Amino acid sequence: MSLVPHQFWPPFGLLIECGSLSLSPVRDSDLPALAALAYEGIHDAAAMPFDFPWTAGTPDEVRLRLLQFHWGRRAAMTPASWQLESTVRFEGKIVGCQGISTSDYLVTRTGETGSWLGAKYHGRGIGTLMRQTLCAFMFDHLDAAEVTSAAFTDNPASLAVSRKVGYQKNGVVRRRRREGEMALRQQLTLTTETLNRSDQELRVKGVPQLREFLGLESV
Repeated sequence: MSLVPHQFWPPFGLLIECGSLSLSPVRDSDLPALAALAYEGIHDAAAMPFDFPWTAGTPDEVRLRLLQFHWGRRAAMTPASWQLESTVRFEGKIVGCQGISTSDYLVTRTGETGSWLGAKYHGRGIGTLMRQTLCAFMFDHLDAAEVTSAAFTDNPASLAVSRKVGYQKNGVVRRRRREGEMALRQQLTLTTETLNRSDQELRVKGVPQLREFLGLESV
């Protein structure tokens, strides 16, 4: 008897929906559209919002980095250390990625969000909704105590989304960004009490299997 993908890789069974937006773990079939969207543009060419400048280079270079990133994170996912990367769809179209990473989650109950959205979808409230959706899911279904995030201080758009979601400032650190470049990164913290939730219903599928896969049913 053949198995469907989520039967041998439980994260694939996860679906999170909120209004016209959905999050589902990145599958190989999503990667061509994500790579094309990333190369079309995520940010101004002169800016770099990421710790690692993966969006710089030729289409082949961007595609290879994206593929290696998602394959690597998926292969390394264990209860002790995991990064859940989701394809974001809005009104059925792939518009970006929303992720959360953590280590020792069974002890700390905290993880850090990271995301990107195709530039042509900016300014429509999608970036806010995708983070609200993931954070509400973490608090309501994966027992999170807090969720953290960060953005460089010269990235006002990301910081504005964080304020809308309810993140609170938690210090500034100095980070290497591009070769020989130092940048200041604003650290941020969110709790269930400070989360500004969407007024649209959160709908989920595949949670029990994911909780078991992450070791949450054995503690």
